[in-house]
Amino acid sequence: MKILITGCNGQLGNEMQLLEKANPQHTYYNTDVAELDITNEEAINRFVEDNEIDGIVNCAAYTAVDKAEENQELCMKLNATAPEHLAKAIEKRGGWMIQISTDYVFDGTNHRPYVESDAVCPNSTYGRTKLAGEEAVMNNCKQSMIIRTAWLYSTFGNNFVKTMIRLGKEKPELGVIFDQIGTPTYARDLAVAIFAAINEGIVSGIYHFSNEGVISWYDFTKAIHRIAGIKDCRVRPLHTSEYPTPAARPHYSVLDKTKIKQTYGIEIPYWEESLKDCIEKL
Repeated sequence: MKILITGCNGQLGNEMQLLEKANPQHTYYNTDVAELDITNEEAINRFVEDNEIDGIVNCAAYTAVDKAEENQELCMKLNATAPEHLAKAIEKRGGWMIQISTDYVFDGTNHRPYVESDAVCPNSTYGRTKLAGEEAVMNNCKQSMIIRTAWLYSTFGNNFVKTMIRLGKEKPELGVIFDQIGTPTYARDLAVAIFAAINEGIVSGIYHFSNEGVISWYDFTKAIHRIAGIKDCRVRPLHTSEYPTPAARPHYSVLDKTKIKQTYGIEIPYWEESLKDCIEKL
């Protein structure tokens, strides 16, 4: 197959490129904004047709959650309009599309892991635009797969793991939220799951993916410091109210992964095993 990867310079896009070497049966077109402006419908149609693209993995997104509250128009353009353009273009070729989405489509008031059929209720611009992107893809490409993920990190780009390691080395004390619960996702593990779907065949629908286990940001930070060998930084638990942000965060965003595990027969690593793997690479 000829596969278009968008957002190739991001965390997930970079991990996808590393795994392409293990999946040489396909031809990959790795693009970011310099190679393909996904907000330009004409450019997308031309690229997809000229390169005879069979499938698209859209890793591109506006992910600055707090800045999104000020840049709502740009956020909507990247997170909803662009996926719609991609979905329409690949549908013309009878192809498939994988759209990466987020736990932010939920308001975080659940007390059990979210399943794919739970009612969505985003309470931030980021969440609303990502939900609009999900709907645009499903409405315009019959063979489409939505993968919601959460707390993404990797060896690439800026992320929570790298920030906590840096701050842990610079500061004697850190305050970290303890009353927001979820599961970290190593972008490498998500990329592995995406390739499983590509190679097994796209089964249309919404799926959830994160690593296994449940943790707070505070506990995650303590684990990061322990694994990274940082001993001289005291980490204090903070209430969300003590650390106000422009965008509301879900207090509980644990995702149930049963559907993707059963559909593709994949095993998902425990969050701490993947964190160790990432920190060793760093």
